[in-house]
Amino acid sequence: MPFMEWSCAFRRAFFFLLVASLGSTLACAQSTISHFQLNQDDSGFSSSTTNLPDDPSDATMLKAAVLDGNASGGGGGGGIGGRLFDASHLSFELGGGFNAPIGNDTPYITWGGNFTLGAGLHFTKRLSALIEYQFIDDKLPGAFIAAVGNGATNGNAHIWSITLAPVIDLFPKRTNSVYITGGGGFYHKTTFFDIQQCCDYYGNPITINTNGFSSRQAGANIGMGYSRRLGGMYGDGKMKLFAEARYLFVNTPPTSQVNGLGTTDLIPVTLGLRW
Repeated sequence: MPFMEWSCAFRRAFFFLLVASLGSTLACAQSTISHFQLNQDDSGFSSSTTNLPDDPSDATMLKAAVLDGNASGGGGGGGIGGRLFDASHLSFELGGGFNAPIGNDTPYITWGGNFTLGAGLHFTKRLSALIEYQFIDDKLPGAFIAAVGNGATNGNAHIWSITLAPVIDLFPKRTNSVYITGGGGFYHKTTFFDIQQCCDYYGNPITINTNGFSSRQAGANIGMGYSRRLGGMYGDGKMKLFAEARYLFVNTPPTSQVNGLGTTDLIPVTLGLRW
């Protein structure tokens, strides 16, 4: 068959397929419109998609009806974000408080403050895990500073740590709950003194911050806390206020070594937000 005849036959076939496709599309659209009209009531809204409760104050039924409507409408809970990653599984915390020394560390450290940051994952409503950074700043007792001598006028102990801490919520469905937490990881402790020396250019005493000793070691903590859920639209907000107390143990070197004062025992009390 000559080329011109082949070309003409091809164009006829293409035109026929195009007309058939348009006809099928129009028929489908007409069927959809007819189906939509059949499912409308007198007010123009579909009566078969979502059954809302008669009492709008029933938040539980309203939430279930909305979720059911999204599911039946297609794509309500299956968007790209829902398929690839659910950001609601992320967990964060921010808090601060104070520390009380106990046990072996009492002669070498006194009260102070702490600051905590954490980030992790919610595995279930009951279980989550956080990687926590905590900074502790405690004063040194006056008797210990006097024993150091050499012009020491003040002193501090700084402890910073990075630990893994699971959190187990005992009553995850309640507004007020109690949880258990704890964990372990890396701790760095530095003890330093303010030494007063003589003198500056004008003959005035000057204070020099001098590191006494520092150490790096493993440590662990365990404790309990109280949390109060902050209300969302349906009373199930993700953010919580929390107050907790933990027992902290750090295996610092003993006094026989130049870089330690023995084991460190503290009770950090922390208040903050977790979401």
